[in-house]
Amino acid sequence: MSIPAKSKVGLVGTTGGGKTTCLDIILGLLPPTFGTLEIDGQIINNKNLKGWQDNIGYVPQHIFLIDDTIAANIAFGVSKDEIDMTAVFRAAEMTHLHEFIVATLPEQYNTKIGERGVRLSGGQRQRIGIARALYRNPKVLIMDEATSALDNLTEQAVMDSVRSLNDEVTVIMVAHRLSTVKECDTIFVLEDGRITGKGTFEELLRTHKKFKEMNAI
Repeated sequence: MSIPAKSKVGLVGTTGGGKTTCLDIILGLLPPTFGTLEIDGQIINNKNLKGWQDNIGYVPQHIFLIDDTIAANIAFGVSKDEIDMTAVFRAAEMTHLHEFIVATLPEQYNTKIGERGVRLSGGQRQRIGIARALYRNPKVLIMDEATSALDNLTEQAVMDSVRSLNDEVTVIMVAHRLSTVKECDTIFVLEDGRITGKGTFEELLRTHKKFKEMNAI
C-alpha cells in the first residue's frame, strides 16, 4: 500500500477485513508482522516513531467531550492558560465551525457545551473532534469510522468540511458506508487482511465484485 502525501485515501471492507489493523500499523500502535512502515522512504522504528506520531491527527468514531468550553475541547489536553487561540480559530475555520460558534453561541468559544457535548448536535460534536485533531497542525489526518454514527445529511456536512481541508493535509479514512469515501483520490478494499482492490470509486464499481456488493447494501 502506497499513499501519496497530500492525497485523500479511503480504506473499506467487511468486518474483520483488516481495516483497523491497517490503521493501527500506520499509527505505529502495532508493528507489522512482515514488511515495513515507511514515510518518505524512511523506515519507522522505535527511534523515530514518536516523531512520526507527532505528525498525526486522529479522529475516532466516538468523540470524548468534556463539560468545558468549546476552546478547551478543541485544544483538549492543553491547560487553559496555554491554549493557542489562533490555532483554535484556524482549526474551527477548517472544519466550518467558526461561523456557527461566533454567530449562535452566547459566549462564542467560551461557551460550555455540557457533559459529553449534550448541547451540540452529532455533526457539531464530530466537527469538534476533527478540529481537535487539526489543532496541532498535523500533516496526516486519520479518521476511524468517524462519521458512521451520523445520519446521511449530517455525514455529508461533516465530509464537506473534510473535503475542504487544504491540500497540505493527507487524509486517511476508514469507512463502513461507501458514501464516506466516494470522493477519495484512492480507495483500498481490504478482505481477510489483504488488499483486493485499489482505485477510484467509479473504477472499483466497474471492476471489483465485492465493492459493488457493498455499495448495493
